[in-house]
Amino acid sequence: MHDTGEWQALSAHREALEGVHLRDLFDRDPQRGERLVAETDGLLVDYSKNRLTDETVAMLAALADRIGLRHRIEAMLDGKPVNTTENRPAWHAALRRPAPPPEVRQELNHMAAFATEARDGRWQAVVNIGIGGSDLGPAMATAALAAYADQDLEVRFLSNVDGAHFGAATRGLDPARTLFIVVSKTFTTTETLANAITARDWIAHAVGADQASRHFAAVTASPDKAQDFGVDADAVFAMWDWVGGRYSLASAVGLSLMIAVGPDAFADLLAGMHQIDEHYRTAPWAENLPALLGLIGIWNRNFWDWPTYGLLPYAQELALFPAYIQQLDMESSGKSVQADGSPVGTATGPVVWGQPGTNGQHAFHQLLHQGTDIVPVDFIGFCQPNHGLAEHHDLLMANMFAQAEALAFGAPDTGDPHRSFPGNRPSTVVLGDQLTPRSLGQLVALYEHKVFTQATVWGINPFDQWGVELGKTLASGIAAELTGSATPDPNRDSSTQSLINRYLSRR
Repeated sequence: MHDTGEWQALSAHREALEGVHLRDLFDRDPQRGERLVAETDGLLVDYSKNRLTDETVAMLAALADRIGLRHRIEAMLDGKPVNTTENRPAWHAALRRPAPPPEVRQELNHMAAFATEARDGRWQAVVNIGIGGSDLGPAMATAALAAYADQDLEVRFLSNVDGAHFGAATRGLDPARTLFIVVSKTFTTTETLANAITARDWIAHAVGADQASRHFAAVTASPDKAQDFGVDADAVFAMWDWVGGRYSLASAVGLSLMIAVGPDAFADLLAGMHQIDEHYRTAPWAENLPALLGLIGIWNRNFWDWPTYGLLPYAQELALFPAYIQQLDMESSGKSVQADGSPVGTATGPVVWGQPGTNGQHAFHQLLHQGTDIVPVDFIGFCQPNHGLAEHHDLLMANMFAQAEALAFGAPDTGDPHRSFPGNRPSTVVLGDQLTPRSLGQLVALYEHKVFTQATVWGINPFDQWGVELGKTLASGIAAELTGSATPDPNRDSSTQSLINRYLSRR
């Protein structure tokens, strides 16, 4: 892609913008902040504080046409095998259609019946056991939608194999009134199974081994293994190989979320996702929120050479959203070869990080404003809060607007270099009306499709994650040595072996 005319034109255009300050762009065009925005169904994206012009947007749109982005969007949303290395669809969009495939509708009905029963007062707590996409999605969404949740039912999440996490996740709970949901596509994930076995022992110790199965549900593509573990067949929910873990929130992976907020709110979440799916399918590039975010991401990563971006939600409920998008983006975009196996030829996935404002202002905004590196930022905020403290919300949002303003325009030179704010630091503002199940669904789909847009430009497959496998394989061998069931590998490097020996001697 980097040798096409469109790419070369963007490179030349980028050189022409060298030395142009965001102050200059706004001075030349006083209406820029009103024009360089896009909106759909209550969700606004203001991208005017990025180092770009109308010409940039037009050139990025030409790039999107050159790579056939529209065709790729149609293929993904229609269930074509866009996951080329595994020869299957990435059809998470089917999960949130108003008229989904029959197997999806059947599983949604199964989930709704189970969730309704689980919310009837029998359980004190529900603990979701999973890791990666089997944890981050429902954990993020449950925290985000706490205002819509059943306040008499505690929903917790257990992911880390560290025993301290098991202790924290079960602290204060009554085993007799605790339900565990084990989420594992293969039902072989090491960390998840270790936690599930410990949970089963914890339950059995309190209520007896013969009653333990009543305290478990499972979400998996391997139902036989779940039943072998001891989960009753009617408490096993399906996963499909055409849904990747980090795209699976709308599936039965979201069962813990549905239990927390109820089936109706979960349906609203799906409706928000679907709205963005169709917007992505049909909207022109200059009005297409996911495509714009993705193309601006390309512009910042590949033409300005900025290797990272900050995701800063000014909403405490979205405290886990940066971690969720970190996995979505970095696991999808962290590729150095194209889908055909050839070297990618340009920089790909950025490093994604962040935490909620205003906490971040007292942690890392110093670097954002005065550091030597430029870090593009996405701010996310809402016009209406889910609480009654209006003055707090006004102060919160004032800080978000001010941070974006300060990053872009800096401050006049005072003569004191320590108090100099150069500005010209890019940001995008995503502004919604209110954080609801529907708007959360919009946000999730917005960033899913942003990542897909970038992957299409780079020619990579965003739906596999082979890079996580090597470490897992090596860990299995080391774990066997730590438990004494295997001897040391004679070919292991001296550093790793020395660390193992020290651990064993001091364990």
